[in-house]
Amino acid sequence: MSKQTVTPGTSTTPVTPVTPTASATPVTVIGLGPMGQAMVGAFLDGGHQVTVWNRTASRADELVARGAVRAATVDEALAANELVILSLTDYDAMYALLGPATGALAGRVLVNLSSDTPKRAQEAAAWAAGHGARHLSGGVQVPPSGIGKPESATFYSGPKDVFEEHAATLGVLTGTNYLGEDPALAPLYYQLQMDIFWTAMTSSLHALAVARAHGISAGDFLPYAVPTLASLPGFLAFYAPRIDRGAYPGDVDRLAMGAASVDHVLHTTRDAGVDTTLPAAVLDLFRRGVTAGHAADSFTSLIEVLADGPVTTGV
Repeated sequence: MSKQTVTPGTSTTPVTPVTPTASATPVTVIGLGPMGQAMVGAFLDGGHQVTVWNRTASRADELVARGAVRAATVDEALAANELVILSLTDYDAMYALLGPATGALAGRVLVNLSSDTPKRAQEAAAWAAGHGARHLSGGVQVPPSGIGKPESATFYSGPKDVFEEHAATLGVLTGTNYLGEDPALAPLYYQLQMDIFWTAMTSSLHALAVARAHGISAGDFLPYAVPTLASLPGFLAFYAPRIDRGAYPGDVDRLAMGAASVDHVLHTTRDAGVDTTLPAAVLDLFRRGVTAGHAADSFTSLIEVLADGPVTTGV
């Protein structure tokens, strides 16, 4: 991220609640996986006229039975409405589907709720503008089951006037969190969330694998796992101001002690016959921090080690 410009927005309100009185703006939804289908369902429930298109046309059958209009082609789907929601695997899928239909993009508003990188969102916004379309990046923070619920939220970034024009309609899907003009911001915040989520969930699975090797079930360990995860917000709140100041005093924890702790986790894992890749990677990071002179500092000093650049992993 250090090589691209990302300017944070100025909004201080995290989430704007779903607006149940949104005007029934007609909308097109392209991509009818579980997320896309949930979105179409929410729009239909909200009284919107919805045009749909999917490569596998049969995925639209139930939605058409509920009142959606099935477009025969991508061009037809784009031509049907100004507001077009993209619910695709990634931005490559967008280019694959819309690339042959660029003649129909002029005047459209593309709300791209597909997952991809901040840099690719910036590139997509420029590509859309080159074909006369306006682009909003999005990052949906909930699974399909969360669509249509006021407590759910989606990140948005891009032209503020475009967002404000369509915020009420987008609010039918989830609460809206507008982050700023830079199209990279929504996918950036989304990927930051996913960085925490997948790492935490993977570490949880690893712990459960070690537990199972000792005859402890996931249900048995649950009362102990939940308080550990529930304690993390307190640590985040405590360390955040220190990290922002670039201060990593070893008054609460020390990296050398953390390295010893992770080393014990690694040995416990190995003794249990469980894959050691995850704790070994964590221990390697801790040891690099110690080597860099942070042994007496807090483990949060590892942010400086991480910021130094990637280590080649072959991925």
